[in-house]
Amino acid sequence: MWQLLNGVHAALTDEGGAILDERSGRWSHLTATAACAVRLLRSCSSEEQATARYAQRYGIPLAQAATDVRAVAETLIAKGLATYGGRPSRRRWWMWRWGR
Repeated sequence: MWQLLNGVHAALTDEGGAILDERSGRWSHLTATAACAVRLLRSCSSEEQATARYAQRYGIPLAQAATDVRAVAETLIAKGLATYGGRPSRRRWWMWRWGR
């Protein structure tokens, strides 16, 4: 399941949106369609369900919707703002250095 990481917050509207990363203090701005994809990814139980609802909302083929939703999801993962599955464990630097 796709999800935003801890410390990452979304402010989404029908006109677009933004995502705040508390760690860096940076905002990532989203287009209206990207904001919709994020909203659906967060509210649906699977990426397939989000894709189906996205296709229905914009009246586009399912294959195109899957490409669009996946692009948004993967871009936010690449930026370190989201993940698939459980939240990754974060070791503190001192745990890595001394305790491993």
